[in-house]
Amino acid sequence: MSAESSSWEDGTPVASASWSRAAESQASITGILLVGGASSRFGSPKALAQLGGRTLAQGGWEALAWCDERIALGKRADGLDLPFPVHDDGEEVRAPIAGVVAGLRRAVHDVCVFLPVDCPLVREPELRSLAEQCLDAAVPQTGPLPGAYRKTSLPLLQGRLVHGELALRDGLRQLDVATVELDPDLLANVNTPADLARLGP
Repeated sequence: MSAESSSWEDGTPVASASWSRAAESQASITGILLVGGASSRFGSPKALAQLGGRTLAQGGWEALAWCDERIALGKRADGLDLPFPVHDDGEEVRAPIAGVVAGLRRAVHDVCVFLPVDCPLVREPELRSLAEQCLDAAVPQTGPLPGAYRKTSLPLLQGRLVHGELALRDGLRQLDVATVELDPDLLANVNTPADLARLGP
């Protein structure tokens, strides 16, 4: 797994003097599972879909078991029946940035790794790599989630959310970001039942 530092200005990586922060000891990490997606293309809550004999939510929760703190965020109104508590993200909109902002607010630790429930193949090694390389953020080559975000990113992301600027990718262009090359097969995203079927029973 390799990484490069980027300010994401105009989508073009540039060298960053803040890269040294990636070498800091990451003694404590908060792991945050995002379960509040709309699931419009899936047709039912993705968090409850089954893969390998467990729900996607259970698999994601287990992938974060190595973290010093674990939080699940979603919408209380969804009433998901899960074996762990799901905290409401406090926003009316359904957008990844809402979960990231809510997670950074709630987390005890400075660095948080965020795992969407629809990325079922991402496990501890990939999340650790993101956490270890985190500047203001560290994301894979495919985009902003899964990703690691430091509390230094909160003011900017919170401001964008307040103003209805919901594209998390656009917010990254204003932050100091490390792009971490991960196995693209492990970044498979489940948007439809067909996507899930391709990953196995």
